Amino acid sequence: MTHRTLSKIVASTMAAAALSLTAVAAAQPATADRPELPVPYTFMSGAVKEITQPGAPLAGANDWSCRTTDAHPRPVVLVHGTFGGGADNWATLGPLLHNEGYCVFTLTYGNHQDADWPLSAVGGVRSLPEVSVPAVAEFVDAVLAATGAEQVDLVGHSQGTLVSGDVAKRQRPGRVGSVVSLAGPWAGTGQRFAERLLDDRTRGALEQSPLESIPHMLSGSDYLRALYGDEGTPYAPGVSYTNISTRYDEAVIPYTSGQLPGPDAPGYAVTNVVVQDGCEADWSDHASLPSSPRASDYVLNALDPSHPRTPRCASTAPLHGAIGAVPPNPAPPTS
Repeated sequence: MTHRTLSKIVASTMAAAALSLTAVAAAQPATADRPELPVPYTFMSGAVKEITQPGAPLAGANDWSCRTTDAHPRPVVLVHGTFGGGADNWATLGPLLHNEGYCVFTLTYGNHQDADWPLSAVGGVRSLPEVSVPAVAEFVDAVLAATGAEQVDLVGHSQGTLVSGDVAKRQRPGRVGSVVSLAGPWAGTGQRFAERLLDDRTRGALEQSPLESIPHMLSGSDYLRALYGDEGTPYAPGVSYTNISTRYDEAVIPYTSGQLPGPDAPGYAVTNVVVQDGCEADWSDHASLPSSPRASDYVLNALDPSHPRTPRCASTAPLHGAIGAVPPNPAPPTS
């Protein structure tokens, strides 16, 4: 697949999204010292914005003058998934976290920067170990330097889970407080299907294509074996992990790849959540999970476990996101 072919596919997909989707926004409580931003609980609203305003920044993110607070001492870095970008992947969580008082940062990594738009806006397609992971690690360094914080929290969607995990475990050990995964492929995707379908020659061809990242995320890949290492786990001791998955994930197969238990050893802290447990109305798929109100509340609980809130249950459709009125964002307990 050539850059030109992929660019045409991306352009057609994004144009279809713009014609078929109207973003829905819900007001959220703002902190006293920053303006309240609308929070759209529709995943494709990010794509629509990229189409109509190419290169527009993510609302609420990348304020390099932001300083952390005692309530939220670690800045949050949002790490998008395959084919995503620093703005379009996070239309919900960017403004939501801003409204909650966090310093929020995001980037587009692993894209073909020398390509024309819209291909240049499509991230997560380059090599994980050679391009994407080093880029995010360096971005973490910049965030820490700008904010004066000692650690960051990483929220990753899909491929962003593996990138975040690699940064936390191998690239910047000790510099990450928590990793929150949305639809993450910790154990790879495809499993036996991928093993039967793709031989070494096919995997090698993919690595030489514009989609270099795909083979790294397949079950049994050399990249995953290196990430697991001699410890036999992608997790690092001393880092808190929360894995949020959906039963209706059509990209991470099976979805339980993202529900990887932690080692039964001191120092490891892993919490696994499936959004349909307790909320059958949430039909989030792989793409729409980052805009699910329920998943968003689990993210907030993972970032601030001392002040948990009851996750909302809202009707959520595959690809699109929330349908109809979204319940107000529940305030955390005051004590």
